[in-house]
Amino acid sequence: MSYIPSSERYASMVYNRCGKSGLKLPAVSLGLWHNFGGEDVYENGRAMVRRAFDLGITHFDLANNYGPPPGSAEENFGKILKADFAGYRDEMIIATKAGFYMWPGPYGDRGSRKYLISSLDQSLKRMNLDYVDIFYHHRPDNDTPLEETMAALDQIVRQGKALYVGISNYRADRAKEALAILKSMGTPVVIHQPRYSMLDRWVEDGLLDVLDEAGVGSIAYSPLYKGILTDRYLNGIPEDSRAAGKSVFLKPEELTEEVLGKVRKLNEIAQQRGQKLSQMAVAWVLRGGRVTTALIGASKVSQIEDAVAGLSNLEFSEEELTAIENILRG
Repeated sequence: MSYIPSSERYASMVYNRCGKSGLKLPAVSLGLWHNFGGEDVYENGRAMVRRAFDLGITHFDLANNYGPPPGSAEENFGKILKADFAGYRDEMIIATKAGFYMWPGPYGDRGSRKYLISSLDQSLKRMNLDYVDIFYHHRPDNDTPLEETMAALDQIVRQGKALYVGISNYRADRAKEALAILKSMGTPVVIHQPRYSMLDRWVEDGLLDVLDEAGVGSIAYSPLYKGILTDRYLNGIPEDSRAAGKSVFLKPEELTEEVLGKVRKLNEIAQQRGQKLSQMAVAWVLRGGRVTTALIGASKVSQIEDAVAGLSNLEFSEEELTAIENILRG
C-alpha cells in the first residue's frame, strides 16, 4: 500500500530556529542509531519513519556506522526514502556523521579530510541522495589538526554534498575553536549535537554558553538517559528490558537505588504535570529555549507518539524546576 503523508502533519508540531540560521527544526527529531539496521525488522523501521513524518517530525538523524551492521541504517533509510518519500525530499532534514571507526586501515576513523569526505560519499550512495542537509564531525580528534577537520567540512558544503555542517561531542573550549575556524572560512557551524539529560548535564558547564554566544543551535541526544528516564525501571529491571539483555549501552549496575530513587521522585512530578516521565524528560531538555531539538530513539511507533504528545506541555513553573533541581542534586 502506497504511503500518503497526513495532510495535518504540520498542524501541531513545534519548530524552533536553529541558532541564528534560517533553518528550523522540529522540537523532537528521530534518531536512527538503533532499531533501523540490517539486524532489525525493516517494516518496523519503515512504520516508525512514516509515523514520525505524519506527526511533523521532519528531521532524521543518522551516522555512517549506525546499524548494526555499520552502514545498514543508512541503507534501510535509503530504501524507505525511495519507497515512500520520493516526492517529499524537500520537506525533510536528513543528517549524517563521520568520526568513529567505520572501515579497516588508517583512513576509516577519526577526523582527517580523507576520512570525512570519503565517508560522506559512501553515505550518499547508501541513501541514494545527492546531498544531506546536515553533515557532522561525530567526535573530536586530537590527532588531527582542527583546521584540517574544519576545512573538510567547509569543502563538503562548497561541493554541494551538504547544506549545513555541525559538530558533535565537542567540549566547550574545543567547540569554540572549531566554530571560529569555520566562521573564518565562511561556512559557519549551525548545530552542535551533545549528549544531554536530567542525569547527564555536562553541557551546562560552558558549552551552552559558547553556542549561545556564537548563535549556534543544538540537538540533545539521549534525553531519556539510555531509557532510565522512563517508567520502564520504576519497579526494578524487567526481563525484556535493555538493561536485562546484552546491551552494551545500559548495564544493570547503572540502575542503583540512588538513581532509581531519583527517577521515582521525578516520575511523581511528571504525573502531577499530567505527563509520562519520558515526556517530562524531553520537555526539561527543551526548557528555556537553549536546546533547539531533542533527539529521540524508538523501537516502536507508540514511543514516537508519546514524545510528540508531550510537546503539548513544555512549560515549567519555578516551583517545578526547583523541585526537579533538588531531586537531581540530592
